Amino acid sequence: MASATVIEISGLSKTYGSGSQQTAALRNLSLSVQQGEIFGYLGPNGAGKTTTIRMLLDLIRPSSGSASIFGMDVRDHSVEIHRRVGFLPGELSLWEGRTGQQVIHYVASVHGDSKDITKQADELAKRLQLDTSKRVRDLSSGNKRKLGLVLAMMHSPDLLILDEPTNGLDPLVQQTFHEMMDEFRDKGKTVFLSSHILSEVQAICDRAGILRDGDLKAVESIEKLMNVEFHWVDVQFRDAVPEGLARHLQQSSEISDVDINGSRVKMRLMGDFDPLLRMISDGYVKDLRVEEPSLEDIFLAYYSDGTEAR
Repeated sequence: MASATVIEISGLSKTYGSGSQQTAALRNLSLSVQQGEIFGYLGPNGAGKTTTIRMLLDLIRPSSGSASIFGMDVRDHSVEIHRRVGFLPGELSLWEGRTGQQVIHYVASVHGDSKDITKQADELAKRLQLDTSKRVRDLSSGNKRKLGLVLAMMHSPDLLILDEPTNGLDPLVQQTFHEMMDEFRDKGKTVFLSSHILSEVQAICDRAGILRDGDLKAVESIEKLMNVEFHWVDVQFRDAVPEGLARHLQQSSEISDVDINGSRVKMRLMGDFDPLLRMISDGYVKDLRVEEPSLEDIFLAYYSDGTEAR
């Protein structure tokens, strides 16, 4: 049975200014996110990630296009949608003079069922190692981020929209966050996660969209994104690099990013290994190592020259 579509975006655009001063923050974005998946939204600062999230939550209005969540238009049904969504903004503003517990109690009362929600918040805070007795102004940036996560998740929403959720969190807490996201997905719920931390997206997301300067360059499963036809090759010769090898490597259409340092050669290989093995056969190969590309390598391929990775 096919999963229901939770987020549907069609032709969404946002421009600022007018005439020659007009700037496009997002151009003709179309994508869908299915129930029970963790969707990673990738891009550096300024790519349009936060703009997209703000339009999904009806915090700003699009210049054109439309979006729906749970089958409801985000502009016409924003109140109903917000009841079922947990949101963590990239820049979190809280009541500085209140304790974490006071902030939790207040937000829980807004949701209506404060007793059960507060109990859930306490459990989340414990898992994230957050001391809620401290005033917000006394919390580190990482602990403020933890409090934001508790506020986003404590009412057991059907959809989490998280903008750079692990900024400032130490590695152990990041691991706990990953476990929490897996558990959230296992309950059939959905996560829309904006991030520039590629290892995080690779670890927990089912699919990812790559955004570049307001344009969506790709939407693929993490598995498919990782299934690209290139490898990093590191060749260590016993003696000097064979004469003429550098020229042969640089002339090959399947080899790029050649780096020769003493008796060692590193390169990016597209396609088959046999031509490379023939090129290096004149030397005594002491060691040869091959690495699969990381998601970061793939991501950078979309940014190096504006073209998609092969």
